[in-house]
Amino acid sequence: MPKSLSFRAGLGTVLFWSVISAAFIGPGSVTACAIAGSTYGLQLLWVLTFATLGTVWLQEAAARITIATGQDLGQVIVRTYTGPQGRIIAWALFLAIFLGCAAYQAGNILGAVSGLALLTGWPIPTLTVGFGLVCIILLWLGSTQGLANMLGLVVFLMGGAFVYVAFGTPVTPIALTKALVIPAFPSGSLLLINSLIGTTIVPYNLFFGSSIVPTAAESTAAVGTSSQSLSEMRLGIWVAVVLGGIISVVLLLAGLLIPNDFSYPHMAQVLSDRLGPWAGTLFAFGLFAAGFASSLTAPLAAAVTAKSLLGIRSNSVAYRGIWLMVLATGLTFGLLNVTPIPVIVAVQAINGILLPFVTVFLFMAVNNRNLLGQHHNSPAQNIAMGFVVLVTAILGGWNVWLAVSTAR
Repeated sequence: MPKSLSFRAGLGTVLFWSVISAAFIGPGSVTACAIAGSTYGLQLLWVLTFATLGTVWLQEAAARITIATGQDLGQVIVRTYTGPQGRIIAWALFLAIFLGCAAYQAGNILGAVSGLALLTGWPIPTLTVGFGLVCIILLWLGSTQGLANMLGLVVFLMGGAFVYVAFGTPVTPIALTKALVIPAFPSGSLLLINSLIGTTIVPYNLFFGSSIVPTAAESTAAVGTSSQSLSEMRLGIWVAVVLGGIISVVLLLAGLLIPNDFSYPHMAQVLSDRLGPWAGTLFAFGLFAAGFASSLTAPLAAAVTAKSLLGIRSNSVAYRGIWLMVLATGLTFGLLNVTPIPVIVAVQAINGILLPFVTVFLFMAVNNRNLLGQHHNSPAQNIAMGFVVLVTAILGGWNVWLAVSTAR
């Protein structure tokens, strides 16, 4: 019979899994959520409800695979599909994750440098080069986890400021509740819908989260049986991700205060007007911190995925080459001095389109009874996961079809 979950163990696992919510509350979330509120009001709030629940269900499945098998998601996929077919699947999944991480990195660096520019007023190219060098040094030394956690706390503090601002918006509880559960598809919103999904249900987090499950178990006070570890993991993911989802909601509500004229300086000004000059500075630093934390996580996640799917060794030349290429992609966008907001929205949408490809393999892996035994998906879990896979596939396919039709 499993022990009850102690408060200390529960708090420890929530803090540990906050790395997942901190990873998706990056510049992409700040930008996409605020633009959604600024452009469409409350009409896209339902997307955040769907994306938050989808993140919980998918991350829980990926973590459960590791708890049940002792192997992470990538290793289980490699074990399931062997021979030439297996190598093709492994490489296809890796390339999808690599492309997604590179796209995210462009947004991460553009967002982080935008925050630095608001704080310092220094030239964008100078900030980009300095920022990139710091990231390279930290990734090379492997000393990123503590710094990423600290910056994640700054992001949550920024979210707290937005909570206060959100209470000043003219939204009734009834209107808010309806918008959270009733889907709407206003004209021209499909790219932003995919962006909101892609910035919340982060494809690389499925591999990254699965790979860190053993560390999460070791960090809690009551390890014990597998069912105890499952309880801790589920509590941690539910609480951490839902808190991240709430921050995304208040970011969208804050966007209501900037109708059709969203920009980072404008958002900082709104916060300053509402709370005082410190709030604008906190927003700028929070934008930088969100980008910095994600700029360390995305390249590392690409390398960890390659290790899991392709069997490369940690800190080998290939391992470092992968995270360096992801980082170089983001730096290239920064040095080109492109306008950050449209790029950030577009790259989050790319990840939303790639998401179904990754989740299909997760769905099949978590239903493998030979590997997972009693921990395979229940009918209810299959319905929830299947719904996420189906909706993301329809929205992603719809977006691709519109893009192709427009290009003709």
